[in-house]
Amino acid sequence: MFKINYYSKDNLLIFFLVLAISAMAITPLFSIIISLLKIFFLNSSLDGKFLFEYIRNSFDILFFVIILTSIFGIIPSFLISFFSFWGVNFFKYALILSLAIPPYIFGYSLSSFFENYGTAYSLLKFFSPNIGNNLTLNLSAKTMTIISLSFSLFGYIYLLSMTTFNNQLGNYIEMSKTLGISKFRMIKSIILPLSRPAIFIGISLVAMETLSDFGTASFFGISTLTTGIYNSWFIFDDIQTSNLLSIVLLGFILFLFYVENKFQKKKKFHDSSYKSKKIKPKELKGFYNFLAFFVCFLIFFISFIFPLLQMIYWSIIHSNYFYNFDLLALNLNTLFLILTTSSILLTFAFLCNFGNRLLKNNFLNIISNLSISGYAIPGILISIAVITIFSTISDLLNIELKSVFIGSFIGLVFGYFFRFYSIAFNGIKSNYLKINYQIDESGYLLGLSKVKMFLKVHFPILKRNTFFIFILISLEIIKELPITLILRPFNFETFSTKAFEYASQDLIEAAALPSLFLVLWTTILILFSSKYFLKK
Repeated sequence: MFKINYYSKDNLLIFFLVLAISAMAITPLFSIIISLLKIFFLNSSLDGKFLFEYIRNSFDILFFVIILTSIFGIIPSFLISFFSFWGVNFFKYALILSLAIPPYIFGYSLSSFFENYGTAYSLLKFFSPNIGNNLTLNLSAKTMTIISLSFSLFGYIYLLSMTTFNNQLGNYIEMSKTLGISKFRMIKSIILPLSRPAIFIGISLVAMETLSDFGTASFFGISTLTTGIYNSWFIFDDIQTSNLLSIVLLGFILFLFYVENKFQKKKKFHDSSYKSKKIKPKELKGFYNFLAFFVCFLIFFISFIFPLLQMIYWSIIHSNYFYNFDLLALNLNTLFLILTTSSILLTFAFLCNFGNRLLKNNFLNIISNLSISGYAIPGILISIAVITIFSTISDLLNIELKSVFIGSFIGLVFGYFFRFYSIAFNGIKSNYLKINYQIDESGYLLGLSKVKMFLKVHFPILKRNTFFIFILISLEIIKELPITLILRPFNFETFSTKAFEYASQDLIEAAALPSLFLVLWTTILILFSSKYFLKK
């Protein structure tokens, strides 16, 4: 068997490069841990009553969002997987488009629709000129936050449950039919238990996104842990309180991250020795055909068509705001961030995965696994960590680094790196695991160098899904709000920051156009990658 010489110059260089990248990726986690230690020595000025309010609001929202996203995600995926009805092939992919609508943009649409003399009133007035405004719904801010998050995030549960229903249950369902098991018992004892790991992974992702949300809660004025952190740090300059809230939030997020990883390990519960049979959908007729269509259409309409139409409506009615935007600059800024950050993340991910595969070093593997912790850290905490890290380095070394890394492109890219490195690393790693180690040994015995092994053997295999990983990173960058809002250079705008700026000034009509372009970008990316999301 081919053995690695750990003391060669090439291997030492690879070792230290992988170590440096992985260590850099986990610096936000250490920064937050240091903040925790400070709390033991410094008294926070935060009143316990306010802390309880932040936690209560966050978990009230979380509780109802989990319930609603589970309903919106599981029911249509079940119908589409096991039944044939009118439009089923369309809804299979169309429901993914809910992920193209960031929760805060859905919130803008919902608010403008139900506000006094808003879109709902205009529609009612059109059909009944004498109607009063008192007939439109008066939803509370917390209710609208829950609705916005639910219709924007259910796609995680939909995708994971759909994949499980389509790819991993065919043989079990076939056997249950042969044994004469009733449909109800099949659902209760076979389908749901076997789908539970994937569904819980989806729920964990939804929960992490909900607790990390800043834009929606901030827009509706809800006091959650994220808005409390932002207000404490950037408005009241109360760093101690911000650190305390950060630790509370991070504790909840890391717990969910642990749960997600625990169920991730359990998801290979099927027999992988043979290919699962494709489920043959049962054709629905009459009322049941209409009911299945109506359920899927209603969820699709509310989650995607409704906010899209609202943005288009405001953009047309208030076209005078069009001249307030430099659309070319906004598009170029977005493209610049996508290409720069994705290139860096993919390069580092390739290097670290190749180094881990080549060296098989336990210490590097541990550090690399810790490096994906940024995925579990909300964007607002990443932003604070970036500011804290470079401010501390500047003070320790007496070097002016703040102006270089804070409020600059470099600092912004660092923030994206800390937050989204896990997407690139895990995406490359999952594909690397499919390459047999015997291929490497054969290549080295034939005289291939490490570089040629990667370029001629590994990369041609890995590049198949690189485009998909690029799209996932791009989607996150386009929709990311707190990191961009806090770390961006002066006068540097993206569609998300421009929309938030106008919405925070109660100019929702002006926020429509940048929101529309943001949705357009994300929709195009999701349509390009739809074959990866639901591949069989």
